Amino acid sequence: MGDEIQDDPFFRVREAMVREQIEARGVLNERVLEAMRRVPRHPFVPRELWEQAYADYPLPIGVGPTISQPYIVAFMAEVLELEGSDRLLEVGSGSGYAVAVLAHLCAEAFGIELEPELHARSAALIHTLGYSNIQLRCGDGFHGWPEAAPFDAILLSCAAREIPRPLWEQLKPNGRFLYPRGPARGSQELVLVTKTPLGPKAVRRLPVRFVPLRRVGTGSE
Repeated sequence: MGDEIQDDPFFRVREAMVREQIEARGVLNERVLEAMRRVPRHPFVPRELWEQAYADYPLPIGVGPTISQPYIVAFMAEVLELEGSDRLLEVGSGSGYAVAVLAHLCAEAFGIELEPELHARSAALIHTLGYSNIQLRCGDGFHGWPEAAPFDAILLSCAAREIPRPLWEQLKPNGRFLYPRGPARGSQELVLVTKTPLGPKAVRRLPVRFVPLRRVGTGSE
């Protein structure tokens, strides 16, 4: 599920990232911490930014969106409470870094990215890293991936004022939906919504700042 990376030149820097930026800030799930140790972040950013790859802030990836800071990726992974048998969908998979981390925590991970260039780059990198449980596609994430549904968990890695109905319909009963709720500009919060028998149960988790959900032919949601 991804090459062994202990011998790469950034291994010690990544260990420090997990210890000082993630574990020290309260992410304690050992499976999540191990996934963050295993997945190299530098290949997912432009080469000229490799020296900054393990700092705790977002970085540009060349086509509008950014790669999320490591702490946020780890926090989202912990909140989703993925099990080894779960199937996950990420909408707005961007560089592919978050879906690579999440693939270490579940059985299958699917990612949708609107930008063709980002999709092509991330698909090539995921293949190079040797993942066999990740599928990526280029398209309008608003509609999800109905052929692969239902999913145990869905991560919307872009801000929306509400959950897109097609995505909610592709979530299993008792599934978890995590997304940044809010406008394109202004206050956003990371919200976890569980699909309970009595209806959606939402829990607000963390103030965040994400790019807005974009659709084919439009600038935003």
